[in-house]
Amino acid sequence: MNDAKRTPWVVGVSGASGTPYAAAVLRGLLAAGESVDLVVSRASRLTLLDETGIAFRDAHWREDLREWLARGADGKPDTFRVDVADVRHWAAGDLAAGPSSGSYPVKGMLIVPASTACVAGVALGLSKDLLQRTASVTLKERRRLVVAVRETPLNGQTLKHLVTLDEAGAVVLPASPAFYAGATHIQDLVDFVAGRVLDAAGVPHLLYRRWEGELGGSRTD
Repeated sequence: MNDAKRTPWVVGVSGASGTPYAAAVLRGLLAAGESVDLVVSRASRLTLLDETGIAFRDAHWREDLREWLARGADGKPDTFRVDVADVRHWAAGDLAAGPSSGSYPVKGMLIVPASTACVAGVALGLSKDLLQRTASVTLKERRRLVVAVRETPLNGQTLKHLVTLDEAGAVVLPASPAFYAGATHIQDLVDFVAGRVLDAAGVPHLLYRRWEGELGGSRTD
């Protein structure tokens, strides 16, 4: 793709449990023909290693990303086939990276999953790493910011931070799967949350069955 015409979504992955959510969102964006700029925090690499056994390395990020996105939510490898050619990776410590500036063209940012530490940093404008800096830039430029918080329970301070993000224009989207779509597998529950993130971003997808106003419509018995 011609970089001059490239306007990606930035996907930030923080250290909360829930790396399958991030993988499903990334697959959904790429399936929709969207470009992606990826920022994987230092803490999220530990979570990714724990949840999948994959060590995400800056020097080999493309191979590691391909292996990660091919894995199902149940941990089974080679479940999906994904082309990662239109993904650009930025190291979390690179504060001179493209997305750190408002003049760098992006459509918006999706933080999936978002830890409470990440939520606090963005709400307070700390910009301690590229993920937080890019979120701050997204807000100041009035671009779409979706924060898929995945933590439970939530204390009062975190709730205040989430209200701050809402008031700043972000979409606060708890990673809470629904069951009306007829989920029969863990991947269905993951895809529901990922689909709601993409809905908030305005990106079309077929990740879950939408409500059609019919009680029991998802049952096949």
